Amino acid sequence: MTSSSVVRPPAAQEAVRPVFAEGIPGWFSLLLGFLTAVGPISTDIYLPAFPAMEQSFHTSAGNVQFTLAIWFVGLAIGQLSVGPLADRYGRRMPMLVGNLLYAAASAVCAFAPDVTTFSVARFVASVGASASLVVPTACVRDVVSDRAAGARMMSRLIMVMGVVPILAPMLGGLVVEFASWRLIFWASAVYGVVCVALVLWVLPETLPYQKRQALSPVTLVTRYVSLFWDRGYNTYAMITAFSTFMSFSYLTAAPFVFVQLFHFSPLHFSMLFGVMSVFMIGASQVNGLLVGRVDTGRLLHGAVVMSVLGTLLMVGVSIWSVWYAPAAYQQYEVWLVIGTMVLALAPTGIIFPNAMMMALADHPSQAGAASALAGTLQYVLGALAGVVVGQFAATSSLPMAGCMCFGALMMLCMHMFRPAVREIA
Repeated sequence: MTSSSVVRPPAAQEAVRPVFAEGIPGWFSLLLGFLTAVGPISTDIYLPAFPAMEQSFHTSAGNVQFTLAIWFVGLAIGQLSVGPLADRYGRRMPMLVGNLLYAAASAVCAFAPDVTTFSVARFVASVGASASLVVPTACVRDVVSDRAAGARMMSRLIMVMGVVPILAPMLGGLVVEFASWRLIFWASAVYGVVCVALVLWVLPETLPYQKRQALSPVTLVTRYVSLFWDRGYNTYAMITAFSTFMSFSYLTAAPFVFVQLFHFSPLHFSMLFGVMSVFMIGASQVNGLLVGRVDTGRLLHGAVVMSVLGTLLMVGVSIWSVWYAPAAYQQYEVWLVIGTMVLALAPTGIIFPNAMMMALADHPSQAGAASALAGTLQYVLGALAGVVVGQFAATSSLPMAGCMCFGALMMLCMHMFRPAVREIA
């Protein structure tokens, strides 16, 4: 890095002072978790409303599912821009602008007259929400340099950000059960306004002037290319990306599989979604206890293998139920699908924090860009999962199981090609 590529501060600001001189306070993880939850809550809260939206907009199930893919595309595009901006201008400004944009676009979603208007507003909201996915992860890398400590903090962040998504689909199910689905998006707009207030008055700036990077098209492209061709970065980033492909295959298909195929009410589906989230959060907390005591690579390997096993069993259950199971068996199918789904999805609470911290480990000066590229890869594959799953009619759980299995197997492939674990300097 040449001296010209670093943003020079005034002389009075030359000394780099730690953000938290006396240790990272507990509220910091709570704050980052709440801010990061903008993405998950906006994905999860309207899933129970899919069938109701299909009727309200007089459109097909595929068009409603496509709004989820649009959301993922916007998150992917937004993160590519937000990451370098956060490295250039600091962490707070992109968060302020992003959450303001998210709040305004969510309000438009609330009164959208048709699926086209809704989709456009949803895309704009996702571009704004992308800041809340990139910046908190970069903040963790700013204040924590040790891989094990970073993974533990990420595990706490996942626990905090997971509480809101557990409640979100339950609340969404209640709204659909007793009121209009449009109320969901008014609540999302309020959430965005609260995030703006927290960034303004609570979130500290974690990136000092001395560490900010210059921003130019050439620098931007070079930075992303160098990151992508670094095997120590790209294998771990792709593990998180295919984990997202697996999870979003579930998110896209589950409302139709469980509500239409297995006849769950929106409220019961929301409760099932909450149970899944509890298992994922529980796994992330187990990870926080084991990191530093058990080799990180072994933790990641065990979690990936468990996900592969769960998805393979889910495919087996789905194939048996479609072609071979007697009619009396069908009443047990839903419980077998749920059981294998837990086995597949719970390990993501271990996979994500470890793989993400390994991806960021060797790039402290480009934490924003590295986090953005990893997030973009995640949501590009998440959008792809939504498109692929949307091509199949919800007549069985097999399309969902097959897409989840593909994501798990690709995680295993990336894991096999990862480099040896290196300590952070």
